[in-house]
Amino acid sequence: MPDYFPRIFGPSEDQPLSKEETTQKFQQLTAEINQFQHSRPGGGAALSEEEVAMGFIRVANEAMCRPIRSLTQAKGHDTSRHVLACFGGAGGQHACAIARSLGMKTVFIHKYGGILSAFGMALADVVHEAQEPCSVLYSKDSFPLLEERISALEQQCIEALQQQGFHRSQIDTEPFLHLRYERTDCALMCSAKGYPANPESCHAGDFKSAFTARYMKEFGFTIPSRPIVVDDIRVRGTGSTGIRCESRIKPSGQPARIEKVGECVTKCYFEEGYKDTHVYLLEELSCDHTIPGPAIIIDKNSTILVEPDCTASITEYGDVQITVGSGKHQAIGTELDTIQLSIFSHRFMSIAEQMGRILQRTAISTNIKERLDFSCALFGPDGGLVSNAPHIPVHLGAMQETVQFQIRSLQDDLKEGDVILSNHPCAGGSHLPDLTVITPVFRPEAPRPVFFVASRGHHADIGGITPGSMPPHSKSLKEEGAVFISFKLVKEGQFQEKAVTEALMAPGLIPGSSGTRNLHDNLSDLRAQVAANQKGIQLANAEVAVREMLKAFAERWEKQTGALEVESLDFMDDGSPIRLKVQINKEEGSAVFDFSGSGHEVFGNCNAPRAITLSALIYCLRCMVGQDIPLNQGCLVPIKYIIPKGSILDPSPDAAVVGGNVLTSQRIVDVIFKAFQVCAASQGCMNNVTFGNEKIGYYETVAGGAGAGQHWDGRSGIHSHMTNTRITDPEILEKRYEFRSLLCRYPVVLKRFELRPGSGGDGRFTGGDGVIRELMFRENVILSVLTERRVFRPYGLNGYCTNLSFSFCPVTAIFYMLISSVFSVGGSPGDAGLNLLHRRDGRTINLGGKTSVPLEPGVG
Repeated sequence: MPDYFPRIFGPSEDQPLSKEETTQKFQQLTAEINQFQHSRPGGGAALSEEEVAMGFIRVANEAMCRPIRSLTQAKGHDTSRHVLACFGGAGGQHACAIARSLGMKTVFIHKYGGILSAFGMALADVVHEAQEPCSVLYSKDSFPLLEERISALEQQCIEALQQQGFHRSQIDTEPFLHLRYERTDCALMCSAKGYPANPESCHAGDFKSAFTARYMKEFGFTIPSRPIVVDDIRVRGTGSTGIRCESRIKPSGQPARIEKVGECVTKCYFEEGYKDTHVYLLEELSCDHTIPGPAIIIDKNSTILVEPDCTASITEYGDVQITVGSGKHQAIGTELDTIQLSIFSHRFMSIAEQMGRILQRTAISTNIKERLDFSCALFGPDGGLVSNAPHIPVHLGAMQETVQFQIRSLQDDLKEGDVILSNHPCAGGSHLPDLTVITPVFRPEAPRPVFFVASRGHHADIGGITPGSMPPHSKSLKEEGAVFISFKLVKEGQFQEKAVTEALMAPGLIPGSSGTRNLHDNLSDLRAQVAANQKGIQLANAEVAVREMLKAFAERWEKQTGALEVESLDFMDDGSPIRLKVQINKEEGSAVFDFSGSGHEVFGNCNAPRAITLSALIYCLRCMVGQDIPLNQGCLVPIKYIIPKGSILDPSPDAAVVGGNVLTSQRIVDVIFKAFQVCAASQGCMNNVTFGNEKIGYYETVAGGAGAGQHWDGRSGIHSHMTNTRITDPEILEKRYEFRSLLCRYPVVLKRFELRPGSGGDGRFTGGDGVIRELMFRENVILSVLTERRVFRPYGLNGYCTNLSFSFCPVTAIFYMLISSVFSVGGSPGDAGLNLLHRRDGRTINLGGKTSVPLEPGVG
């Protein structure tokens, strides 16, 4: 139907659509795809040009569904309960397919959908909002203040809209309160609409009931015993234009006229093949017309495709409403289908991403809600990783090991309604604060789980010898907090609160240790992880890409060196070597990663569980592939790995491991990238900082600079490689949580947090600059630092270099992370890091890379 397309093609943008040229290009593309398919074992049947084109459309539709699912789930909505509103010139061509994929039954397309944004701006009401901070508790004592400020803000809105020409009768106002539970971070802007005032509320409405109802909907639980804090007061004033330029259209009393395309009805290709498809002009349709699919409705500004098993009707105002049928279900076989692989990759990744959003929304702790220190994933019936949302790289392979351990350990004891909690390194744990919640999924006819969903989140405190459960000087696992191997967190659908509470408090029975210092947040976050898994239930091929990458590297490396083997070596600050030798099979696109020669298990906590080494390996392979592939078990299929038992990379079950997860993992990444000559070393550790006392526990990882590469400068002040977390916002870190009190959420003031200019090093491509972070404490706390790269400088690769430094004092804790990398032969290496304690008496003390120190409050 080229004649119906606007003449906007060609160099001068005045040419019609060329069907012949388009067909020729698709023939060439199809030949390339089929050639690639036939070159692979089990490549499947050849595709036609139409199947290739339909494949692109299906993948594009699924890619569009992902953000729609993400946005709706982020607000706690279910897409299947909504109508798909469609606009834009091409939106109507995809509407039926997208609605069907999202479970929606109705599509609504405005008659001016092609220009809806411009049309809407002309008719939109004018809104003026006035807002001011508050920080009081929502209680009877504060109601007079709230009512006074709401009234004042209402008057501001009315005056502002009157100045724009609105009469008072055209103006409506609505008050909002920004509410949150005390000592939580997530505030909700709540209207009292639907919640009228009562004797226990202020005159503007029952905001408490509105808040608790919305909190329950958003997060799945409430905290009845906690006071509610009013962070802000807002009033929205709306000036209504009252303009309506739409007019009703009259029924025609005649059947809809079918537009003739050439001399016959056009044929359109769908998943079922070619079908006769009628064409209609929207301007000729009336409100008594119903258009069965397949059909095409053409307007001057847009084109609407009514797919088979869908029916379009015209509303009394000339808009198009489409009822979407279920469509024909396509059977999925075991043969390789690249289109289905791409579609399911999007769908599985979308499920993992939605799980992450549910977990972030429902969690209560800063670590999960603000720093996003969590991961969610789907696993097959064998525990193999199917899809992992791009959360925390250090969790990737480790979560797979955890699920597979539970399958081997529990076997027939895995029942429907059970949820497993685990964190032990021997069970695939990374370090103890990372609690993994695993839910097996059953079908009625299947005796064993058909797949698994899991979420792993870092809990700020689970007990141990220091607040924050990240002791820099731990020598055994029991000093690092509560331990779970195969603990049933939910048993037959019942949350085991008493049992898990006892387990979280158990470290307090060990001399010198404590149970969890933040039990309420632990329980809330565990419930949030269970909820995230449940969402994954309600709602996986990377092997080829890795093989192609290895073949390409082998060919390039063999030309340069005549060898098919690479190796590299780096050292931890205690002198423990991390050694890697890689042998590549160019024909198969496979490789052996041999870590033999790496250091022994250490008498400290930098031991990395085997699962962490696999996580680092998957992460590096995924980075080197250079294309968008799923994060799943397929990455490791072409890889054989040798990790010596009893080494720092596969220690004994009782070895301390808290530093292995956050420090050694980064060193493994550096060693792999060094072997493949990918980029210079980055900061080389996660720069772990914890502080706390008997009331609170806080943990953060501080960013640094990323290493430069052969064609790029490194990024400054960024979390790199195995850490993908945020740092807590200053507003959250310093948030006051008690009414008219000087106490903060955390007893700390952030004095300074900035880049350190010029710390990126010299060379053709410079590395990212490091950061300076300065904290002032207001209470007695124990400060712990767990860092690396304080002795051995981050390496330079053909001139790459990196440097770091830290310093602390009891009044202020100052973190200097000077991360730099350059790429040029002869580039200078960076400085090693340094942790300093500046005492008020003028002394400066080098703390070393790993220590705990008590701090007294200082003058701000």
